Amino acid sequence: MSASKKTKKSPPQHYDVVIIGGGLSGLALSCLLGSVRGLKTACIDRESPEHHLRTDSRTTAISYGSSKIFERAKIWKGLEPLGCPIRDIRILDGDTPVLLQFLSDEVEGRAFGWIFANADLRKAMMQKMAGLKNVSHMAPEQVLGFEEGQDHVKVMLKSGKILDAGLVVGADGRGSFVRDWLDIPVRHWDYGQRAVICNIAHEFPHENRAVENFWPEGPFAILPMNDDENGRHLSSLVFTEHGPKRRSLMRLSEEDFRQAVADKFPASYGRIELACPRQCYPLSLIHAARYIGPRMALVADAAHAIHPVAGQGLNLGYRDINELASLIEQAAVQGRDIGAPDLLQTYQRRRRPDNTAMIAVTDGLVRLFSNNILPVRILRRAGLKAVAKIPPAKRFFMENAMGKAS
Repeated sequence: MSASKKTKKSPPQHYDVVIIGGGLSGLALSCLLGSVRGLKTACIDRESPEHHLRTDSRTTAISYGSSKIFERAKIWKGLEPLGCPIRDIRILDGDTPVLLQFLSDEVEGRAFGWIFANADLRKAMMQKMAGLKNVSHMAPEQVLGFEEGQDHVKVMLKSGKILDAGLVVGADGRGSFVRDWLDIPVRHWDYGQRAVICNIAHEFPHENRAVENFWPEGPFAILPMNDDENGRHLSSLVFTEHGPKRRSLMRLSEEDFRQAVADKFPASYGRIELACPRQCYPLSLIHAARYIGPRMALVADAAHAIHPVAGQGLNLGYRDINELASLIEQAAVQGRDIGAPDLLQTYQRRRRPDNTAMIAVTDGLVRLFSNNILPVRILRRAGLKAVAKIPPAKRFFMENAMGKAS
């Protein structure tokens, strides 16, 4: 392959690993690789750091398992206080009482996970990267194409720079340029749903409680956040909708939207107010037919993107990153080729089954809880009640919520 556009020639700069994508996945991998002695890494991002901080008001659930990755990158100690721990998870089905509840006391008191503002995660990783001499962050910068060599890949940048890489990692999201360049087919399914998200201020404390209520139109999730600087109690809302866009929640006035949220919010939170503007994202499933190419690998949403029903999308991607970083570090320490086919095949072999299983679980949950036929509704409610009464089954679901099972 060769770049489709000619760039102004400049001497190639050598990097062991070039990461395409400066989102939460690309930054995490950069931080992990930055601790590997003698390994030189570049992270390429289309947008400036300021752009991301200005436009992304979303929150992210970081599982207990993912927290261990941040510990490995020596970020967690300063990051943990910025997140709100989840110690109580409640599952409902429409207008039913709580059908299933997980308490942190049932898992030795450990939090199931933490809710972070994306901005806080990004700032923590950017601060870490700034102190890593062997990591270069190039942003804003755009990749024009690649040129394969026997022991390297040339990365052509819009600025005219050319990077020589032993390995290129595509961490560039659902619309991955790297995946398209490799001409990797994807399984794609549009759920016909949209996630409307915003932060909600409420009268009474959430008590570290996460609520997921399944309605026929999609999940209605409430995730606990830290209080703001004014002492307001906050939670993050994911309000799933379906149907034509002309009837979208995004078209409602602020007061009408607030009332639509209030109609589904538990009374225990008291009066609610919107704490930030709404944002809306279409929901779909993407799974790449393969995760690797010659001296290239896909991670996180570039390889697989799932419905947020289980809150495990980024955490699943972090398991990719942890595995790939470990393989790269082992190869670097042993003086082996970090872009060798056997290393990449090992990465794909270890990650694909876990990702495929989580895709099946989330896809199955969406289809099961979107079905409002009476016999199905009766069976799923009976199933949730059964899980609550069978300790091994309940433990299995709790460990998955913590990102420990794989």
